[in-house]
Amino acid sequence: MWRVRVGPTDGWAPDVLGQGFSQLTMTLPSDDEGDVVATLVAYRPDGWERRARAVVYLHGWSDYFFHTETAQFWHDQGAAFYAVDLRKYGRSLREWQTPGYTDSLAAYAADIQAALDVVHAEHGAHTSVMIMAHSTGGLVASLWAHYNPGKISGLILNSPWLELQGSSVVRTLSTPALQQLARFQPKAPLPNLDPGFYARVINKELGGEWEPDASWRPVPSFPVRAGWLSAVIAGHARVARRLDVTVPVLMLISTRSTILPRWSEEMRSSDSVLDVDVLARRAPYLGNNVTINRIEGGIHDLALSRRDVRTHYYDCIRQWTIGYGWFGAL
Repeated sequence: MWRVRVGPTDGWAPDVLGQGFSQLTMTLPSDDEGDVVATLVAYRPDGWERRARAVVYLHGWSDYFFHTETAQFWHDQGAAFYAVDLRKYGRSLREWQTPGYTDSLAAYAADIQAALDVVHAEHGAHTSVMIMAHSTGGLVASLWAHYNPGKISGLILNSPWLELQGSSVVRTLSTPALQQLARFQPKAPLPNLDPGFYARVINKELGGEWEPDASWRPVPSFPVRAGWLSAVIAGHARVARRLDVTVPVLMLISTRSTILPRWSEEMRSSDSVLDVDVLARRAPYLGNNVTINRIEGGIHDLALSRRDVRTHYYDCIRQWTIGYGWFGAL
């Protein structure tokens, strides 16, 4: 259990992102593969300072935290910034583990709670905390916020994966066969449908702006396994039955999707991973105070879009935060 005190927690080490970034390994309960950890990354360019507000970031599937601009944005807003590399991802992936694998999204509650414990140990029990989450992390964060009311003041979702591409009909039809496979062969890899188009949008060597670690964000992505996808679809079904997230929610998505079996330059200015119109229809299912902001020219991870789009994206977050983000349930 974390010490209840205000001050920097012991155990921080320099992070791979360099100056101003540090990381803390958080030990979690073991699972069938052995020891499990999550990693908390903090951005403190000016050294540790007590803050009244903090943001905790969750990444998406086959991903990890490398969003230095996001960290700088929140630091400039006066908030302490932390990001979690969830169990079996990025900094938290161990050689004996199946990358990204879980058979229940509820397992991530331990990762999130461990991060919040550190935040409150360092900044005080009454620190106002928002969670910011991308894609699959957005699904995880939405479900967690529903089941854990009163722990955060706001939720910011960057292209959250709230439903399968197509519609709930696709999910309903595919669920029985997937559940059967997940029951008997949960770690069986499914056919890899990642053609590498999204990596082409992002990676600098392929025409993008970013240089993620290929071992933590591989191309193609980590294999999708039956047990994991079954857990995700169960999460989608729970959202479809409506959640009750009591804090204000900001959901940011692109204005359009380009999901094709062949490369198109339009993918550089649209979501090439998820159907954003399906996501928009699911947004009201999260709670009673949900703001939807459509970002023209945005890609799947809006924070990795071209610079002018990123500027607009952060401006939208800043404006919403002033009105809603730090004040909790209304």
